[in-house]
Parts: sequence; structure tokens; C-alpha cells
Amino acid sequence: MPQDVKIWEIQNGDTLKEIKKSKLDMEERIENWLEKDISVISTDLLVIGRQVETDFGGTIDLLCLDYNGDIVIVELKRDKTPREVIAQVLDYASWVKDLSNEKISEIANKYLGNKGPLERAFKERFGEELPEILNEHHKMIIAASEIDSSTERIIEYLSNTYGVGINAVTFHYFRNDDGKEFLARVFLIEPSQIDYRAQIKSISKRKPPLTYEELEETAKSNGVDEFYKLLVDGLTPIFDQKGTTRSTIAFIGIIKESRRTIFSIIPGDSDPYQGLRFQVYIDRLSEYLHTKTEDIMQILPPNCKEYEPWRGAPRTLAGYFKNKEEIEKFLNGLAQFKK
Repeated sequence: MPQDVKIWEIQNGDTLKEIKKSKLDMEERIENWLEKDISVISTDLLVIGRQVETDFGGTIDLLCLDYNGDIVIVELKRDKTPREVIAQVLDYASWVKDLSNEKISEIANKYLGNKGPLERAFKERFGEELPEILNEHHKMIIAASEIDSSTERIIEYLSNTYGVGINAVTFHYFRNDDGKEFLARVFLIEPSQIDYRAQIKSISKRKPPLTYEELEETAKSNGVDEFYKLLVDGLTPIFDQKGTTRSTIAFIGIIKESRRTIFSIIPGDSDPYQGLRFQVYIDRLSEYLHTKTEDIMQILPPNCKEYEPWRGAPRTLAGYFKNKEEIEKFLNGLAQFKK
């Protein structure tokens, strides 16, 4: 159903003045906006290519990776008919579905240039390592200044009936009397609903992250469960979020409106003799707590050393908590910095 989007300017506290909608017929502007800031569509996307040529003679406007390592095609409608735009994006998807890790990295590294390689850009964007399995699933997003009812009907049919990961996003353009420009975004289908429909109709081959219970059991098996529980309980209120991977429990902070993994506990690499293994992105922790790195170093265990987990990684320290006193000193210090 076409969206009737309106915007009002609040004047003098209690007066509304409608900002008139204007014609936005330059799809290239939308493409430029999305390339510069793909968060206009989603905060969980990384652009890895623009005007990517397929083996079938087509050119994808924007190629992205999401947080799971899945490909997302972003295609501008421009002046195509409903039949043309749907056929084109499905044609691109038929090529994308067979892209290997190597081909994706090749495309990304060519586009990213000195912002690459892909492993580094992915880590910077999402705070997590690039998944081992890329492109298990793929999604398509049609972007336009407006979408006709025929295109909407086809997208709804493909998504709702067959779980195809396809959606449309429209951008509504406004300009006030002073020439100031405004842009509003509207999705045809709620993105989480697209993911749900695709998920229930597919079988995943990607190994899921370990559960909190599984990581705790690993810590217990390696003889560091007391340290593990103490550190997890103490870090949870310090950070904004926490999550798990196949080997770690990661503590996440919001830095400049982006999720960043800051501190990780690695129970699988721990034992009673060395202690509980940890890894910290020291500069991120400093920025998150608004504290000097030198002060943070004072509360870390003395055995931690700097190392590079992957090429181009943020400055990383890793080490072991050998006793409860080291953990309590660290947690008490963080709590003071947090204030």
C-alpha cells in the first residue's frame, strides 16, 4: 500500500507548518547517500562493492555484508517497470548465491582499498571477526523514491509465500521554504519480518554461537568456573550488551552509536595453571570509559601482552586472571571509571 508520509515543522512551540513533499527523481543521489552512510537503511550493513559486474552481464548498484556475513543486494529502481526491477534483482540474486568466500573477499578488497582488507573492515564495523562461512543466505532490497502497487504485491508474494529475502525501501523527499532538505525512510515490510520468514523456510549450515551455559560448562571443565562466574557477573553491569561466539563471551559497548566488542573471556583457552584467558581492545575500552589507557593498564593483570589477532586489528591486549584478587581489582577499577 502506498505510504502517505508527511512532515510538519514545529514553530514557536505550538504552531505546525507542513513541509511540502517534493519530487526526488535523481536515483543517483539516493545511491550516493547509501554508499556514504548505509545505516540509512540498516546499522547492520557494510558496503563491500558499488556497480559490481555479474557474470550474467548485469551491474549491482550496491553490494553489502550484514552482521552474519550474508550478502545483501541493494538495487535502485530508477525508471524500471515492476516486471523489470523484480526480474533484475532476482537475476542478481541467482549470481550472488554462488559467490565463494574468496570471490567476496576479492570484490570487497578491491572496493575497500586502504580501508580493507575485508577482515579488518568487518571487525571495525561490527566488532566481531569475519564469520568462517559467508553468504549462507542473501537478501535483496529495492530502493526508490516510490514503489508502485504492482511491485509491492510481487515482493509481498515472494516474501510471505516462499520466504524470499526481498524487501523495498522508499525515500520521501521534502524541502522547506528556506531550501533545507529532509529525507524520510519507509520499509514496505518490517525487516525483522523478512528475516523471520526466510529463517523458518531454510535450513542453516552455519554453526550457531555457543550458549552461555555451554561456555560456563567449558570454564568448569577447564577448572576456571569460579573465576569465570565472578568476572561475568562483574562485567555485565559495566557494558551495554553481551553476546557469545563459538569460543568467547563478548562484552559490547556503544561507541559513537556503533556496537563494539571491547572485552572477551575465552574459557576454552583457560586452565587452572595459567588462569582465565581474556582479550581486551584497550583503546576501545579507554574511549568507552573516557579514561586514559595508562590508568586501565594499572588494573589489568601484569602478565597481559599486546598482540595482533588479525591483520590491522585495533590495539589488543591478552592475558590471564590467575586469582580472585586480580579479578576484583579489575572490576573495582572499571566501576570507578564508569562513574
